[in-house]
Amino acid sequence: MSTPRTSSAAPSMQFSPGSLVSARGREWIVLTGSDSEVLRVRPISGSEEDQTLIHLALEAQVSPVQEARFPPPAANQVGGHDAALLLRDALLLSLRRGAGPFRGFGQIAVEPRAYQLVPLLMALKLDPVRLLIADDVGIGKTIEAALIARELVDRGDIDRLAVLCPPHLVDQWVTELEARFHLRPVAVTAASANRLERGIPQSESIFSVYPHAVVSLDYIKSDRRRADFLRACPEFVIVDEAHTCAATGQGRHQRYELLKGLAASPTRNLVLLTATPHSGDEAAFYRLLGLLHPDFERLPEAKGAEREQLRDRLSKHFVQRRRPDIAEWHEARLFPRRETKELTYKLTGKWDALFNAVLDYCASIVEAAGSDERRARLNYWGTLALMRCVASSPAAAVQALRTRAGLESAEDEETLQERVLDGAADILPDDDVEPPAATDDTELQKLIAMSEALSGQEGDPKLKVLAEHLKQLLEEGFSPVVFCRYIATAHYLGRHLRESLKGVEVAVVTGEFTSDERKVKVDALGDAERRLLIATDCLSEGINLQQSFDAVVHYDLSWNPTRHEQREGRVDRFGQQREVVRATLMYGANNPVDGAVLDVILRKAEKIREELGVPVPLPDDGQTLTEVLLQSVLLKRKGGDSTTPMKQMGLFEEGWKNAAETVKKNRTVFAQRRLKPEDVLPEWHKTLAAVGGREDVRRFTSRALSRLGTAPEPLKRGLKIVLDRLPEEVKERLYAEGLPDQFLIDFDYPAAPRCRPIQRSHPLVAVVAETLLERTLSDGATVSDLAILGRVGCWTSAVVTERTVVALLRLRHQLVTQRPGRASTLLVEEATAIAWSGAQGTSSMEGQDALALLAAPPVGDPPANVRARHIEQALGLHAERLAALEEFAEKRAQVLLSDHRRVREAADARGSYSVKALKPPDVIGLFVLLPKVA
Repeated sequence: MSTPRTSSAAPSMQFSPGSLVSARGREWIVLTGSDSEVLRVRPISGSEEDQTLIHLALEAQVSPVQEARFPPPAANQVGGHDAALLLRDALLLSLRRGAGPFRGFGQIAVEPRAYQLVPLLMALKLDPVRLLIADDVGIGKTIEAALIARELVDRGDIDRLAVLCPPHLVDQWVTELEARFHLRPVAVTAASANRLERGIPQSESIFSVYPHAVVSLDYIKSDRRRADFLRACPEFVIVDEAHTCAATGQGRHQRYELLKGLAASPTRNLVLLTATPHSGDEAAFYRLLGLLHPDFERLPEAKGAEREQLRDRLSKHFVQRRRPDIAEWHEARLFPRRETKELTYKLTGKWDALFNAVLDYCASIVEAAGSDERRARLNYWGTLALMRCVASSPAAAVQALRTRAGLESAEDEETLQERVLDGAADILPDDDVEPPAATDDTELQKLIAMSEALSGQEGDPKLKVLAEHLKQLLEEGFSPVVFCRYIATAHYLGRHLRESLKGVEVAVVTGEFTSDERKVKVDALGDAERRLLIATDCLSEGINLQQSFDAVVHYDLSWNPTRHEQREGRVDRFGQQREVVRATLMYGANNPVDGAVLDVILRKAEKIREELGVPVPLPDDGQTLTEVLLQSVLLKRKGGDSTTPMKQMGLFEEGWKNAAETVKKNRTVFAQRRLKPEDVLPEWHKTLAAVGGREDVRRFTSRALSRLGTAPEPLKRGLKIVLDRLPEEVKERLYAEGLPDQFLIDFDYPAAPRCRPIQRSHPLVAVVAETLLERTLSDGATVSDLAILGRVGCWTSAVVTERTVVALLRLRHQLVTQRPGRASTLLVEEATAIAWSGAQGTSSMEGQDALALLAAPPVGDPPANVRARHIEQALGLHAERLAALEEFAEKRAQVLLSDHRRVREAADARGSYSVKALKPPDVIGLFVLLPKVA
């Protein structure tokens, strides 16, 4: 370790955050959370995980804690340009508390886009944070919410957080927070709660013992568990799919009561996420807004100035952006271009006969209900469900026809309605299971026999059209996902397509598998050169597919237009590398079920979406749509129009019109127009420069590993890493982080299949950067060791016109935040440089411009004696410029304060800030750049 110059022992003195101290034979940086008795510290070049506590009085009994001074570079620590650039990058990438205006960016393993900072800036001006993020599918709501959580944790504003989400999203949230935001939550579900509670005292709760948690809404919504959660709830809560908590219906009121209880706390920070804030239920929409502030529930009744005032207030809490809204940020291509196509098939022969036989059966069931209204309603839904299964595949028809339990006991009417219309809320675990048929009779047995015979035969007209289309997509280099409605259909397609698509790896994923099993199957399929995924809607949410797939085929029409967007949004989303994605809608030209759904639901929904730019949920009271669909199906079959249920159709058309008008009226409130790119981009670029971006990570990792003896092996996509060739110390630290001896990495997002995504805070980067820096700054370091980099050097460079000395610096600042009711002191670190040019070093260059000088490749090396002389002169110049370095540190502190205030002022933030430079600055390296001789 380094041997700083030390002062006399001072066990009773106050060491403020950022101070250097010497204890236990090594040097430490004092962190926030220290007091006059106990210091919270981390090694001078260590990570957050290496922090520990030092009790000053106890330590004094062995060896007193002393103030330390960082040693300057020495003439015998000579290295070349490669070592200097590695040292620069190691310093930059080892910082966890970057000096940009955002505190959390040194801790994240993703490089967000600038537009994704808008919700963060909105949140920073709110106290407490109450935010509804309603961006389109695929824009990145998860990233936006997690950025807020990470920032508030690193600013010291919160200590604990919870994510509430539907059960099928729990694992995805845990993975995202762990892998990309270095927050380690526990998953709280019905399956895990007992294990987590084991050993916890009765007076404690899971949520007080574990600071970060991802919680299943279905588990926590019950009255007993809700009360426990509200009692011990963290101060920051994210709610995913928040619209499901405000909707009415079976089980929904418990979710709303939970959120209402959370919002009742005046200090609770609450971030609500949904792509469909207005689900067609006007009352539910305003209940959702009321969670932000009770006043917003009054918007429907408010008039004139009061309404305008409420809308203005709401705009500070509510952001909804479509993809065209993102275009104004003028970043590199963010989303692919979506090419859509409609593909028709025609039922013929035995398949047509089966379908018509089922229609006859359904017509007889509807007529048999007579005047029994409940029986009629159940028969409407049951027959529609059966029609859907037959339209899907003979295999699905078999399953539906065999499931003959009485509807009154087997399915609640509301549940059956949701399943037939593909729901408006959560994906249920059995959502892709075929529904039961209506009755058990002789006619039903005939239909079962017909379906069974066809399910194993070749020649299915619908399947034939699909196979031809898939061959074309695969030949054009696409990797498709085929979405179907039912489990039986998915396996039916898998069985037949494996035979017809030779050389293509085919996988089937349905609700039969757990979320972990689904992810394993999807990841494994991503390794195949030619691949096809067949899935039910269990994959329309929860697992992002843009990494390995770029085309979607709707084999079965969804009766919920929102779900079509969810399906396509699995591949058409942030991180898709392909410039074009395909979306194909299949339907039967002579299939009256498909025709009715297209006319009554999908065409109208798409037209309204094109006009308004946002989706409008399906309007219906249940019975109206049922009658319209059923009568439309029977009408199309008969080929006439005299029996069209004009009254019901008129009511439904009016419902579409009213829903569209409501969305149009509220659209001006939805879009967040207050923060423009010019408010965000300058600070974003400064933040990237302060902590290092993707290219810095790519360059450093490849060069550092090569220097340490294990050059990454390029693959078609990604790189192969072998740890066994690394020095023992580095290897052991990486093994301790859970990395295997061999693995694949990728610097792009999303990473290639089976590759680990590598960003600045990944253990591979962090450990190598910290090791190189720590070994280089250690006592007795010798540059003959490849893990030690030179701290001084001299070379010829084309980017200077006169002799230039570059001082590579690490600055530490105390950032003090004063807000109503609380104050915090944070340690902020900065990697920067100052360069002196000319014979006397009279002109200077600072910051990123000076750092950039080290990145330019050398054009030559001076003779050894010339190099030694220039290095000696540079060391002398450093000794003369100590006061100038301290002035530079003060100047940088004021720049940091200015940047910090400017961002907060752009968001109208409350509070005051001050920054204090901790002196002297650490001089990490001194490098002399000589001009090229003409």
